[in-house]
Amino acid sequence: MREPVHGVDVAYRRAGVGPPLVLVHGAGEDGRLWTPQLRTLSDELTVVAWDEPGAGASGDLPEGFTLADYADALAGLIEALGLAPAPVCGLSWGSTVTLELVRRHPELVSGLVLTGAYAGWKGSLPAEEVAARVAGVDRLLAAPGDDVDLVLPDLFAAGPPAPYADLVGTMAAGVRRESLRTQLSIMAATDLSVSLPEITVPTLLLWGELDARSPLRVAHEMARAIPRSRLVIIPGCGHVTNLERPAAFDREVRAFCRRLLAT
Repeated sequence: MREPVHGVDVAYRRAGVGPPLVLVHGAGEDGRLWTPQLRTLSDELTVVAWDEPGAGASGDLPEGFTLADYADALAGLIEALGLAPAPVCGLSWGSTVTLELVRRHPELVSGLVLTGAYAGWKGSLPAEEVAARVAGVDRLLAAPGDDVDLVLPDLFAAGPPAPYADLVGTMAAGVRRESLRTQLSIMAATDLSVSLPEITVPTLLLWGELDARSPLRVAHEMARAIPRSRLVIIPGCGHVTNLERPAAFDREVRAFCRRLLAT
């Protein structure tokens, strides 16, 4: 399915009936990342997973696209589909987009699930780590030819889980280099840490114990900064919690959405 929002045709997947849950993928990914959740959580929720502008089946990024533009496009999709107010779940880069969404459009968001999250790299990581990541991205994107492995080795605790290895590889093969460059350039320059104490909706922080991309230090800092937040750590899990430990991920997200509905 597709919807024109903020100057881009945005593709999305929708499954189930009931209260909404909006899922926001990370950099170098698209809405297929949420394949398990579209299947399992749709028994009691209307689950919507977008392909952000420049990813998957969505249109290319307009020139000069900013973090605010990503957030406004997500807001436009939520409004166009009549989902508001909705709990929104963001993974990694998607968590930064989600934080900008709730900052700019708080009326659209009833709760947050942030997994493997960042308040932007600048807002969550030491400056030397940000510089090293930027240099690594530059080397990756400068490599000649189309056969470049965009699956970072530290996304998973022990490599892509077997049931989803082909899916991860297919998503990586479809990444548009300019989209990835834009995503990660924005991440490197973004610091949303000052806005974390201003979040007023219930927030679930869902982290892999072995996350090497956004280490547990970041999780604890977010837990201290965000009012009404709760941190859950999934044992033996890396950065992409929803694929590595889908049953544990789904259990926590389902319980969180039920609590929101009960309040």
